[in-house]
Amino acid sequence: MVFRRFVARIFWTFSRWRLVSEPAPDRPTVLIGAPHTSNWDFVFMLGIAWKLDMRFRWLGKKSLFRGWRGPIMRGLGGIPVDRESPAAVVGEVLERIRAGEIFGLVVTPDGTRKGHTHWKSGFYRIAREAGLPVTLGYVDRTTMTTGLGPTIELTGDVAADMTVIRAFYADKSGVRPEHRVEPRLREELAS
Repeated sequence: MVFRRFVARIFWTFSRWRLVSEPAPDRPTVLIGAPHTSNWDFVFMLGIAWKLDMRFRWLGKKSLFRGWRGPIMRGLGGIPVDRESPAAVVGEVLERIRAGEIFGLVVTPDGTRKGHTHWKSGFYRIAREAGLPVTLGYVDRTTMTTGLGPTIELTGDVAADMTVIRAFYADKSGVRPEHRVEPRLREELAS
């Protein structure tokens, strides 16, 4: 932990970006990382978590865990996601929580590539099924800030919950604004 805090202090001292954050949640949470428009967001996530002394896990595509990168990614808190069966990861995360593992689960529901029309709903399902709140983490190029926003309790009313989330992210652009996806779940698009 001391090494991580030291690395975080150096990062934030020399970064052009500023960490502007509410305090780290004091209980398990699903932490949204958005707008996720660049792989630099991973570096910001580590910097935020290490500076705030957060115990965290994160979801990443299975290919990041192949070969020599696997032990490093797992050591950094990664949980591989098989995009062919994304529902399986929800069950795995819930098993970890029910087994007593305490962590903030970082989820990037929008992704870094162009062409997305909506967020993936895994963060919502995990939070509801595990009874966890959702912490709104962000990256905003317009202000060159990143950090943690409020922690909210989901109500189960998807449209109402996503309205709150959309309002928070409305002025956040991400590192590459052209890749930003409006916070909206497929379930909302269908209704």
